[in-house]
Order: sequence, then structure tokens, then C-alpha cells
Amino acid sequence: MGSIKEEKFRFCIDRGGTFTDIYAEIPGRSDCQVMKLLSVDPSNYDDAPIEGIRRILEESTGDKIPRSSKIPTEKIEWIRMGTTVATNALLERKGERIALCVTQGFRDLLQIGNQARPNIFDLTVAKSSNLYEEVIEADERVELVIDKEEEKQNSSSLVKGISGELIKVVKPLNKEALKPLLEGLLQKGISCLAVVLLHSYTYPDHEIAVEQLALNLGFQHVSLSSALTPMVRAVPRGLTASVDAYLTPVIKEYLSGFISRFDEGLEKVNVLFMQSDGGLAPESRFSGHKAVLSGPAGGVVGYSQTLFGLETTKPLIGFDMGGTSTDVSRYAGNYEQVLETQIAGAIIQAPQLDINTVAAGGGSKLKFQFGSFRVGPESVGAHPGPVCYRKGGELAVTDANLILGTVIPDYFPFIFGPNEDQPLDIKATRAEFEKLAARINSYRKSQDLSSKDMTVEEIALGFINVANETMCRPIRQLTEMKGHETRNHALACFGGAGPQHACSIARSLGMSEVLIHRFCGILSAYGMGLADVIEEAQEPYSAVYGPDSILEAFCREAILLKQVKEKLKDQGFEDGCVMTESYLNLRYEGTDTAIMVRRQNEGDKNDYAGEFVKLFQQEYGFKLQNRNIRICDVRVRGIGVTNILKPQELELTSRVPDIEGKYNIYFGNGWHETPLFKLEKLGYGHVLQGPVIIMNGNSTVIVEPDCKAIITKYGNIKIEIQSAPSTVKIAEKVADVVQLSIFNHRFMGIAEQMGRTLQRTSISTNIKERLDFSCALFGPDGGLVANAPHVPVHLGAMSSTVCWQLEYWGDNLNEGDVLVTNHPCSGGSHLPDITVITPVFDNGKLVFFVASRGHHAEIGGITPGSMPPFSKSIWEEGAAIKAFKLVEKGVFKEEGIIKLLQSPQSDEFSARKIPGTRRLQDNLSDLRAQVAANQRGISLIKELIEQYGLDTVQSYMTHVQTNAEEAVREMLKSVSTRAAGRAPNSENQETNADSTIVVEEEDYMDDGSIIHLKLTIDAKKGEATFDFDGTSPEVYGNWNAPEAVTAAAVIYCLRCLVDIDIPLNQGCLAPVKIRIPPGSFLSPSDKAAVVGGNVLTSQRITDVVLTAFQACACSQGCMNNLTFGDDTFGYYETIGGGSGAGPSWDGTSGVQCHMTNTRMTDPEIFEQRYPVILHKFGLREKSGGDGLHRGGNGLVREIEFRRPIVVSVLSERRVHAPRGLNGGGDGAHGANYLIKKDKRKVYLGGKNTVEVQAGEILQILTPGGGGWGSQL
Repeated sequence: MGSIKEEKFRFCIDRGGTFTDIYAEIPGRSDCQVMKLLSVDPSNYDDAPIEGIRRILEESTGDKIPRSSKIPTEKIEWIRMGTTVATNALLERKGERIALCVTQGFRDLLQIGNQARPNIFDLTVAKSSNLYEEVIEADERVELVIDKEEEKQNSSSLVKGISGELIKVVKPLNKEALKPLLEGLLQKGISCLAVVLLHSYTYPDHEIAVEQLALNLGFQHVSLSSALTPMVRAVPRGLTASVDAYLTPVIKEYLSGFISRFDEGLEKVNVLFMQSDGGLAPESRFSGHKAVLSGPAGGVVGYSQTLFGLETTKPLIGFDMGGTSTDVSRYAGNYEQVLETQIAGAIIQAPQLDINTVAAGGGSKLKFQFGSFRVGPESVGAHPGPVCYRKGGELAVTDANLILGTVIPDYFPFIFGPNEDQPLDIKATRAEFEKLAARINSYRKSQDLSSKDMTVEEIALGFINVANETMCRPIRQLTEMKGHETRNHALACFGGAGPQHACSIARSLGMSEVLIHRFCGILSAYGMGLADVIEEAQEPYSAVYGPDSILEAFCREAILLKQVKEKLKDQGFEDGCVMTESYLNLRYEGTDTAIMVRRQNEGDKNDYAGEFVKLFQQEYGFKLQNRNIRICDVRVRGIGVTNILKPQELELTSRVPDIEGKYNIYFGNGWHETPLFKLEKLGYGHVLQGPVIIMNGNSTVIVEPDCKAIITKYGNIKIEIQSAPSTVKIAEKVADVVQLSIFNHRFMGIAEQMGRTLQRTSISTNIKERLDFSCALFGPDGGLVANAPHVPVHLGAMSSTVCWQLEYWGDNLNEGDVLVTNHPCSGGSHLPDITVITPVFDNGKLVFFVASRGHHAEIGGITPGSMPPFSKSIWEEGAAIKAFKLVEKGVFKEEGIIKLLQSPQSDEFSARKIPGTRRLQDNLSDLRAQVAANQRGISLIKELIEQYGLDTVQSYMTHVQTNAEEAVREMLKSVSTRAAGRAPNSENQETNADSTIVVEEEDYMDDGSIIHLKLTIDAKKGEATFDFDGTSPEVYGNWNAPEAVTAAAVIYCLRCLVDIDIPLNQGCLAPVKIRIPPGSFLSPSDKAAVVGGNVLTSQRITDVVLTAFQACACSQGCMNNLTFGDDTFGYYETIGGGSGAGPSWDGTSGVQCHMTNTRMTDPEIFEQRYPVILHKFGLREKSGGDGLHRGGNGLVREIEFRRPIVVSVLSERRVHAPRGLNGGGDGAHGANYLIKKDKRKVYLGGKNTVEVQAGEILQILTPGGGGWGSQL
């Protein structure tokens, strides 16, 4: 292995979704051969890789090889291939028929996942379908022993797991019960099985027994979660096993067919396949869960191994732009890997390169909506494709490039038209753009009669600029979220469409350098020849980091290293060609944020902890003092170094390059006659001043004006980018339709990056893992400009907070001040949600505000967790801060904030001491994180002001609000017809002659309090009034909701109804009036308890509003808040339920609904960290309402407590069920029970606090969603 045999052929192949790229080295030739074939062309050949190898062998040797005969192998040294077979099967759901075997009580575990819904504004709650058809439950159970007393009492019956944790086998696997279930699957034609049993990561015995039984019965393939990814967390491990069982048979079938096409000498040929982690594997070790990123991984290997260190010392951003999507990655000397990712709706837990896919490519649709340009995320696909493909398609990015001249028909394959022999159709594309131009110019005239018509070229360039900004946004996130400055990178551009956009994107990102490989069009294939063979081994090990545990970790590491070396040796690698890497997966105790730490120095046995602290601080901006570090896993990586392909250096040339032709290209300042060169005729040392076109095979490289292209000694293209002008002048009177879209992206990008910073730098589980936070920016008047869509109940609600603070502080706001507040009367929601606000100044003038709101797990009050079920006054719920300067002129006021947090003030209970926060240091850490998030927002706003000028930025701050207002007005006009078409009911609806529609709706809280809504829609003006007159008075309880909560519910509903990606800002509420009667429980006094208003009443308001609009039936209408703990710990979760059905969809089961989208803790983590046993977590069958479309089912959650603990439940819909709509049935109401040790079942009601004893079980049944329409 590693020896070079010049006399034989070498093939690197990337079988993509559309094209198969082949790079071949030919014996006796110094150059290579490149070929591109359609991946699917059944009229000409069965398999593209085989056809490519056949053609190259035939052309090079002169020997005729008929398609029907086997490929001769005596002249082939090796074949390396990446394939999208697995990816396509996953995307198209064309994998093998499989079943899932899971621990009894958890049949729905993978369907529920983490409860979160993919798109918070999608009322249909569309989720990816399950990969498995059937589920069987194994009668078995093992438990972790986490209590020292239990360990002493049962020491003889305990087992030590692989991770070192003690295991109690409570119920051995019942094989007799399992056998008929497996036989039943075989009778249904299912012979592939995925197995995930709780805690199998450390105790795999039961999974192994299931596998043996299944194989003996005749199953063809069994995927064990414990064998594939032996890591704690059952959900991602089980999903990975499902993916593997679903895809591996498909992969094996394809590989078997591929190998069968060669003669019997293939066993002497080195055939390897690219895995998602960037390493190669032989056919026998190539499995489904490691194959999904096979092709993109080749591209990352390709650019990293040929550009970094050879062409630049800067870290690289990989930019691979294709037809439907763009892959973005980063390389700075080491492959950046992740252990978990989501692809096509499936979570895969396995080492893989960190490749982020953006839904933007050459096929992204172009639209003009609500006065702004929009690109994607929808794609026109390959069929029918863009307009220019002659198949009746829609306008796409490729069409815009064709109009501008950056796609050159002469150099594009003539494969279009009925006979597939015609060029791209520029006439049809121009005709469609002219139609669009008429619409756009008509709209612009309606806004400003003096506006000049935009030309087709200006419109096409506008769409390209918007597309570029769409792709810049995730690149900024990829770098900034890891603590890196985007501008310090070079852009490594490849793929079919990328080099057309490279200069513009680099300039927008502040980069000065673009690198384009000479094989950029086939770089994924070329990367196969640069990759090494990889063998990995990993096992769990749970221990506190220390002298004893590190010795044990090194012992485990040595055993694993021996295993991977043996596997590489079996593949022919000698010791000198094998390298190894060792890792420990480490985290701070009490957090879920683990980092896979690579050993930096072989001689130092104790360097892992120091490296972990350094990496943690780099990524999250802080380190935790006096906190144990825990070891989670030991991992090793064996690398069989192949040294196959080496970049060839070119000789310096002095000849003048030949111009192949000249073409007109439209840049920002008009048409330019642009020379075209072919890369193969350029040499090392050639320097080309832009504008220039360089044809690189099938890729068009556009070098823009003021840029310079240099041909390097390796034959690659280096483009030097002139920095963007410091100020861009834009007409400010009326919004430029292109810049409007770009500013929407920039403002939202700022809010999103603030959120990334907050998530990175926070310490609490609520913010870092459950993502219970929001970030936003505001105008100088406090009006919302952009709110990243984090938690719906925060949407739009912070504007009233900022306005209240602005009025309170007046002129007493200075640069360097940071404000903090959480009081409901000052625009807050409930006390745990603390808002940090920072004013932004430019030359002494207040120009913006930035703010972040995060849920603090502890803020004081009468119960731990600060969510008391029985609070009657705000003071009982913890520290209430109306206005305080957390930072004053740059000085952090730690003493003042500590006093406020530790000593809640109370006029009513002055004689009664209300406890302050129980987690002060966590509060202070998270407040600092919020300050840091705001500071990040300020930096980005100042960058924007520097680029465009303050007047322009503030102008577009207003324009984006106007744009959102227009979108909501149009939505109100369109939905007014739906509201008018309600089932006749004279009691709650009337339509006036002036096109004003009046609808009345009401619903009840469980205590009987009424939420009454009179919705008035002016269909002509597109305006609405939400009048809550008739709502019950303030309640003697805690489900009073501050006015900000109602505003958040309304803006959430409006955004769902608009159903396109409009910015969330103050403009959404401009056509809307919200009237709330003072003194009602939607506008309570400043003394009222409100902790339940945010998490309960908000859901009821949402149901009432959506019902009034006839949008969908009621969802579960509750967040099912559960807290438990004692003096040593606290835990908080919200539990999903059923979503409401709609006019064309069934409700979704077991999901977070409407005003929350927080994650659920994995069952294994839950039992590992807390004194609990989870007996059941599944769907509550038949709890969704009947109807033409059924409501989603609720959930069942049963938790046994292993020691005395205080448990609090705060829930609704225990009396009044979620209502169906248009004849649909109601969903089942929820219920909370305590099952005592003597099996008595005690009903707890909707809100209660109880001291449970060891062995008692809490059972929570969450509500189902309402149904829609009468059953036929």
C-alpha cells in the first residue's frame, strides 16, 4: 500500500445526483483524463461509473470493450468512488423496508424525537416521515445505578457497563415474547431491523441477543445502535440505527452490482469508497450511516489538501455551489468534524465532516413579492428546470446569469430541446424577465411616479445580488458561531455554479482572496485520490476527569488503537504508512456541551483537560471555574496514508496568453466587453486584470472589474479582491426593491448572529441546549426591526420592553450603558425571562437598540425553578426588576444586580421573606452572555453603517418595516374571505356592506376565565382590530398574561398566516390594533402573578386567534410545565402534545405547539443526570379529535422518582378540551396523576406542588389537538 505502479490506470469517481465526474490517470501519460457523464442515462448505459471506466480503458488502450462484457482489471491499479446512492435513497425515501425494535414503553421515541417542530410558523407542522414501517417492543429494562446507597444494597446483582457506569438488569430480555413479533415482521416481508434499547451504549448485551435471534430467524440485515454509535443519548443513536438499516442494503446492492461488472481479477484491485468523515473504506466496511455525505466529503478533501498551505496560509471556507443547494465548510489545518447532523430529516450520530447545506443554487426560484426580490428556498429542479432549459420551467438563478452573460451558451452543453441537441434558450429567458420587469416597474411607479424603470439586466443583477446575500448569511454563521472572523478566510470555490459568484460573495464577506482549483468542476472526484483510508473505534467511558480516570482512559485507548491498526494491516498497510489520532469526548459537569478533544502531544499524558478548556473558551467565550470535567467517550482514528495523487508544479511562463473570444457581460456599471481565456492554455505566472472570463472545463470563472486573477504554479486560479467601497449610496426616499431584500437579510443576520453568540457564551441548559431565548434589534424609537425566530412567545414582545425603558430613562442613556429588566409592567413576559437591552450610538447619537431575552432557570420565589403553581402575587415568583443599569458607562454593576436577584422586594409581604435566586452564579454568567450577544449585534450594526452610511441604514430600517406591513395587509385582505366563509353562525359573525368582517370567538381557561375576541377585518384596507373586551378580570392565580404576551401571540398568528418568509418587525403590527381591557387577566396590575401567563395563557390566545381566522383547530393549548428538585438540583421541561388539524392536513402528534419550541431531554441523559426512571414516553392513542382531518395525539409521560423530591406541575386544558373546527371533534383534555407505591392513582389537577416519595410515579397525559371537518 502506498507504492506507485505507473503502468496501471487509476480512477477517482464521484457519482452525483445529476452528473458522474471521473478523474483518471493514464499509464505513459503525464496529463490526466477528465470525463463527465449523466448519472442516469438508461438508453445508453446501466451505470455511469462503469461506463466511464469502460470508455477510458477503450480509448486509451485501443481494445474494444463491449458494454455487455465484464471490465478487464489487469490494467487497473485502484478505483476510488464517492456516491450519492445513499443520499438519494434517503431524500426520495427509497430505502429498504425496515422495522424498529425498542425498549417496551418507548415505541414512539424516535417519532417524537426532541419534540421540536422544524418550522415554527408552519401550521401543518410538516415533519419528515419515519424510515421504519413497523415497531416492536422488547420486554427488557436496564437501569443506571446513580445512588451510593442503592449501590451498597444491591452490589451483588449489579453489572459494570462498558462506560464504567453500574447497571442493574431489572428485566432480562424476554426472547420468547420477542420471537413471534420478529416472525410477524418476516411474514409482512420486512427482513431488515434497527435496534435501540435504553442504555445499550454501556450495556449492549440485550441488543446483541436481539440481533442473534433475528438473524437466526432469517433477517437479512440488523443494525444495532450500540455497535454503530456507542454514545449516550438514545434518540440520535436509534435514528442512526434506522438510517443504517434503511440504507445499508441499498448501498450493498449497488456495490454488489458495481463489482459484478468487473472480471475475476478485481480482488487484486484496490477498490475504496468515500465516507462522510472524509476517509476511505473498502466495500465490506462501507455502510449506510457513513455514506450520506460521500460526495461532498470528497470536495472538502479536494480543496483542503491542494489549497491550504500550498496556495494560502489563510483558513479556507469551502463553497460548493450546485443546482439546488450549496455546501459550505471550513478548513484550517484539520478536518472539522461533527458527531451529529441532520440530513433529509434524519439525525445521524457518527463522525462526519462539518458540511452545511444551504437551500440556494443555480436552480433557486426568482420571485417578486410584497415589493422585494426573493430567491429560493424553492428550486425549479432539473425537470423542468430554469426557463432556458426549454422545458417550460420558471425563472431561476441560472436564467439571471444567462441574461447577464456570465453563463455563456457557446460553452454550455447542447443538450436541450425535444432532440436534446439545442443550446440554452436566451430568448425565452429574456421574454420571461420582460414580463417580470413590467410587474416590478408597475409596482415601483405605484410607490413613486418619478421612479425610473429598471432594465431587464438591472433586475437580473438584483436577483444575483440577493442570491449572493442568501449564501453569505450561512457562511457568516458558520465562522462566527465558532469564534472566527469571516474576513480572515480565503474562499475556496468549486462546483458547477460557484465560480460565477465567487468575487461578489468574497467581497460581501470582506474577504480579499478567492482560490479556484483547476479541477473545480470535478473536485469531489479528484478529492477521492487525495483521501486516506480511515478506521475508527469508540467506546463510552463515564468518569470525572482525574489521575485515576485518565489512566483508565489511556488503557482503553491502547486497546482501541490496537484494533484499528489490525484492521488497517488486514487491508495491506505497513506500520510506516499508519498514523493514529486519539480523542476524549469531554464536557463540564452539569452541561450537555461536549467537545471531542484530540491529544496534542504524545508525550504528555495529561494534556486533554488543558486543551478542552482552551477549545471551550475559544468556542464559547468563557471557562467554568471550579467545575469538574467529565469524560464521556474514548475515540481513536487510524489513518492508512496512501500518498496517491500529488499536485504537479508548472514551469513559469513568459508567453502572452491567447484570447479565445470576447463576450459582453453586465456588471453593476453596465455592459463590458470581456475577454475569454481557457485555463488549459494559461500558464504559471499569467496575471489577468478583471473583467475576465476563464473557462475551466465546464465551469465559468468570472473575474469581476477591480479584481485580478493569477495562475499559480500548481495551475490553480487565485483571485485578489479589491475591498468594497466604504459607503454605498442608495436612494433613500423610496426603497430600492433589490436593496430592500438585501437589508432584510442583513438585519435578520444580525439578530441570528446575536443568538449564536448568546447560545455560545451562556452557561445554563435552558439557553444553551433548550434554546429558550430570543435576540432582536430595534430602531431609536424602540420599534422592532428584526427578531430572529427563536421562541414564538418572545416575538414582537420585546418592543414594548424597549419602549418602556426608553420612556423611563429618557435622556439618561449613555454609550456604554446596558439595561436589564424582567417586570411584566415594563414590557416583560414572566420573571424568569430576563431582558438585557443595549443602546447603540453613532457619533453620540442614539441610532439603534439591541436586546436579548433569555429564560433563567432560577430567579427566586417560593419554589425552586421559579415556576410556582400556586403563586398569587408577582413577589412570590422571584426577583422583579423594572429598570436597572446592569452596565453603566462601561462598568458592570455586579453588586447592584446581586442585591436585586438575592433580595426580592415586596410591599404586600414585607413580613414574609421571599427567597432570592438559588443559582446566582448561573444568573450572572448568563447575564454576561446576554451582554456579549448585544455587543456582537452592535459590532455588526456598526459594520453595516460603515459600509452604507447611517442615513441609508436607518432609511432601510423603516423600509423593511413598511415591507412587512404591506405583506400583512395583503394577507389580511386574502384571509378575510376565509373568515367570511365560516360556517353560518349569526351569533359570532357578521359581514358589513363596506367589506368589513366581524368575527367573535372565545375560549375558557380551566378555572372558567374567558378570553373573548372580537376580530374586525377591513378587507379593502387590509387592517384588523383584535378587541379582547369581554375577557375576564385579573385572576387570583398566576395565569394572568402581561399585554406583551398577547402582542406576541397576535404577531405569531399573523406570521403563520402570511406563510412566506417575511421579516418579523414592527411593520407586522402596523395594520393591526390590539385592544385589551385594563384590569383583565390579559392586562393585569403590576402586583399580579404572571408566571403561567407566558406558558399557558399565551397558548389559549393563539387558539382563539387562529380559530377566528378559520386557520386550524385548537392545538393542545398548553406547555405542560414540569419542574422538580430539592436543595441540590432543579429540573424543568415542557412537554409536547397534539397540534390542531386544518382544512387540508391532519394534526401532528407529540410535538411542541405554537408559542414554544423548546427541546426535550433525551431519556438516557434524563436518567443519568437525575434521580428518576422514565417508564414510558409515547403517543397517547386516540387523543386527537375526530374529523375529516384528525387532530394530533398527545403524549404519555411516566416518571418514577428514586428519592423524595418536590414536584410542581403547571398545566392547562385539564378541564376544557381543545376544540375541533368546522364539525371536527375536540381533542382529549389532559390529566396529571400521581401513582402511589400501593398503586393508588391520585388525580393532581392542572396545577399542583407535591412532595413525592421514592418509588412514586408521576403520569402526565397531554392534550390532543382538535379535528377539522365532519367525517364523511
